[in-house]
Amino acid sequence: MSHHHSASSLSPSAAAVNQDSVIDSLISAEPHHSPPPDYLRRLHRRHVHVTRRQDSVNWILHAHAHFSFRPLTALLAVNYFDRFLSTAAVSFDGDNGWEFQLLSVACFSLAAKMEEPEAPSLSDLQVSEPRFVFEPKTVRRMELWVMEQLNWRLRSVTPFDFLHYFIFNLPQSSSFNHQSFLWVCSDLIVKTLRVIDFLGFRPSVIAAAAVISAAGEGVVIPESYYAKVNKEMVRSCHRLMEEYLVDTCPWGNNGVRKLRRSDEPPASPDGVLDAAACVSCGSCSDDGVLVPATFSGYQDK
Repeated sequence: MSHHHSASSLSPSAAAVNQDSVIDSLISAEPHHSPPPDYLRRLHRRHVHVTRRQDSVNWILHAHAHFSFRPLTALLAVNYFDRFLSTAAVSFDGDNGWEFQLLSVACFSLAAKMEEPEAPSLSDLQVSEPRFVFEPKTVRRMELWVMEQLNWRLRSVTPFDFLHYFIFNLPQSSSFNHQSFLWVCSDLIVKTLRVIDFLGFRPSVIAAAAVISAAGEGVVIPESYYAKVNKEMVRSCHRLMEEYLVDTCPWGNNGVRKLRRSDEPPASPDGVLDAAACVSCGSCSDDGVLVPATFSGYQDK
């Protein structure tokens, strides 16, 4: 959800009040743009086919990298995917892999249309040599079903809506290359998509934790930083990032955190139920990014 403001017409105090009201509005909207709280529990209990979901997320991220799309596009695609699966009207048993592949393509296509200046055609979008390819009319029907189940709420609230707010609220003494810092924060946020336990945190909490993680241990976070979020939830999310997403050799040449490569799945049995399953089914691209080993669908290539 993008918001643009004319800061030049506001005094510093008025701008701060205006920013606070925008953040409050976004936080209030978060539950309407996220899967329900029981969705993560259903994944852990395998009520939702967790391996198929991980295959789908891996494909979305691989396609996202293939087209060099914006970070927000990946978040939107997976957000649509999870919100759709979490609805009571949807029941995918996982036996027919083509259902999940079709859903992946539809969600990725919708996200690209929402965020990218030029979205590829539905035929060109189906990269990574999937076993089955869907006709454009089939994908369009799936897109319509997704939009209906999401109540047409495609302009989702994501961690990126809160990123600048939390960066601004870091101690003023913090010194780092802004562009490099922003890139590390963005990359951390995208990498959370691979670990299902991050579904237990709201977008604002993920953004707050990503900024803390990117800033590193040398930055003392003031209490005021947590004015809009639950401090313990942010700390819990931060610990998850440190354990699963941040390299053990934490500092790169630019003075910002060094992240794990995308092909290094975290080691926790809870946090990476899916990543472990995906590694066992065995298919990686040449650049090491995990991609689905097999997909089913309408049209066998």
